[in-house]
Amino acid sequence: MSEWKAKRFWKEAGIAPAEGGWQVLLDSRPVRTPAKAALVLPTQALARAVAAEWQAQEERIDPRSMPVTRTSNSAIDKVALQRAEVAEMLAAYGGSDLLCYRALGPAELVARQAVEWDPLLDWAKERYGAGLSTVSGVMPVTQDAAALERLSAPVREMEPFALAAFHDLVALSGSLVLALAVIEGRLEAEEAWRLSRLDEEWQIEQWGADEEAEAMAQVKRTAFLDAASFWRLLH
Repeated sequence: MSEWKAKRFWKEAGIAPAEGGWQVLLDSRPVRTPAKAALVLPTQALARAVAAEWQAQEERIDPRSMPVTRTSNSAIDKVALQRAEVAEMLAAYGGSDLLCYRALGPAELVARQAVEWDPLLDWAKERYGAGLSTVSGVMPVTQDAAALERLSAPVREMEPFALAAFHDLVALSGSLVLALAVIEGRLEAEEAWRLSRLDEEWQIEQWGADEEAEAMAQVKRTAFLDAASFWRLLH
């Protein structure tokens, strides 16, 4: 990864058509992934976003300020090489979806989960024909296999760039349903993130915030919102 620490060597970052999509040019030199593959983006909007990240770099390249580039690299260098495996891993979240696991108490938290989460499970049932069961506590619930198959079908159809963004939406929220709601336009990303944090926010209300935990939560929130933005650029 030493190339990520290099000094800026270009004046202008731009885009140009390429076979299979759009490439980013640093002056006249095409950008490559860390694995030295051609960084070809499937949409012009995505290519412009990557170019903007490179143009915004100052003396040294800071990958932390380049979420679109990082996700694009991951799509090409990692996800494309194991697309089926990544899709299956994400589809498996349906069997242990965050929205299906409810608190045993107190009553106010139980009620809040029902009010906030039940409409999303109802939406999943209506949209995908996937009725999921809920359970109180942490003991696993066995979901209907046919329902899980219908819920995971759109995931298995995703190409690598879509899967790379979808991975973060699912993994960071712990919910396949919330991630699907975001990409379908049922939820704004900020609202989906809030719903994924229902239990944590309850604890904060009762006991106050932990500074270290809050900092980590903000990092994850930013990554979640970045993933949603990447999805929009892709589509």
